[in-house]
Amino acid sequence: MKTQEIKNSWGFRSVSFWMTFLVAVGIIFIGLRFIVDPLAGSTGFGIPLKELSYGRIKGIRDIFSGLVLLPFLFLKMRIPTALALTTAIIVPATDFSIVLFTNGTGDLQHLLIHGLTVVYMVITSILLFKAGSNELSHR
Repeated sequence: MKTQEIKNSWGFRSVSFWMTFLVAVGIIFIGLRFIVDPLAGSTGFGIPLKELSYGRIKGIRDIFSGLVLLPFLFLKMRIPTALALTTAIIVPATDFSIVLFTNGTGDLQHLLIHGLTVVYMVITSILLFKAGSNELSHR
């Protein structure tokens, strides 16, 4: 009986790997900014804070959101990475909605930040899932 070694070609050479890494590191830095300077973080988000401790609460959640992706990435676990990133799309989508309903359509700068984050994450998720179909077709 022949055994076949299945190589995991997804990893450091993959565009989707680095796109996901950028999301993880980016949200960690955003979280750190909310912890260190909640006022600047909230200004960047698009909704000013009245109570700065809420910014720090948001900050630690952002840091967690980024950190949860990193082990999957570095262990080259494409499917868990894809699933975690795909489910995380709810965060910038909700952020977009909150800014829209709070500030209205006139706050184009912040709507674009959150909206383009959704688009970027959707594209990255598609690439992550498609990477598996490419592996299967090359066997």
